[in-house]
Amino acid sequence: MSVSINSDGPLDRAFAILDFVSTQIKAVTAADIAKNLDLPLPTAHRLISNLESRGLLQRAAGTKRFVVGNNLVVLAGKTIGSAFRTARRHAVLQNVATEIGEQCEIGIVRNNAVVYVDSVRVKAPQSLQFDPGHSAPLHCTSTGKIYLSMLPARAREKLVRSLHLEQHTDHTITDPKALLQVLEETRKTGWARTNEEFVKGVVGCAVPILAPGGTLIACLGVSVPVARVSFDDLQHFREPLVRAAKLLSETILEANSEFSAEEEE
Repeated sequence: MSVSINSDGPLDRAFAILDFVSTQIKAVTAADIAKNLDLPLPTAHRLISNLESRGLLQRAAGTKRFVVGNNLVVLAGKTIGSAFRTARRHAVLQNVATEIGEQCEIGIVRNNAVVYVDSVRVKAPQSLQFDPGHSAPLHCTSTGKIYLSMLPARAREKLVRSLHLEQHTDHTITDPKALLQVLEETRKTGWARTNEEFVKGVVGCAVPILAPGGTLIACLGVSVPVARVSFDDLQHFREPLVRAAKLLSETILEANSEFSAEEEE
């Protein structure tokens, strides 16, 4: 089934190629791209070559098939981070943090690691603080678990078995089979929890922030000392986090008109 291109300019065609490749589960050939976008094969080859030279596309290891390039992944991460660093969305984060009385953060996945793009702290620091720019592993964070759980089953297992499941605490899950079981449960319930798996004495949970089409954009999470909140009591945070994630989802694709005059100055 082919995908129509709204305009016939080179830039429109290049964006159409990037959009097509980024939505595919498997690496694709130039012929696949040409067929699905109704492009002449020589034109597809030329555009793909230009995108590849800029790091926006790259060849899957040992094949002639294409996947999104590292530069596109980095750009996507920066774009999402910028989209969340607005007055209105930060206010949503501030409100939910105030409601539950604990630090909340927004995290994305970039280069197989969790990167935090915004956070709000409402108490004096007593443990690990996920400040903007801070990164953390996939396998022992709630955001990482959500990201992994939303991958197709085969891709999920392949990635889990290729990750270095470093042991950060006595609770870190380092067995791929055990982690895959947790991820399956995460996929079913729609949220994730961690029980002192990255830092001893810190528990946390996260919910997904989804685009209107259901694509995972980022995750909204909370981190809290276990001395204040037990692992089982994290369930009380789920409802307010889900409400806030829905608000963030509703605003993420809107124009950035919410910037205040002070910010524009």
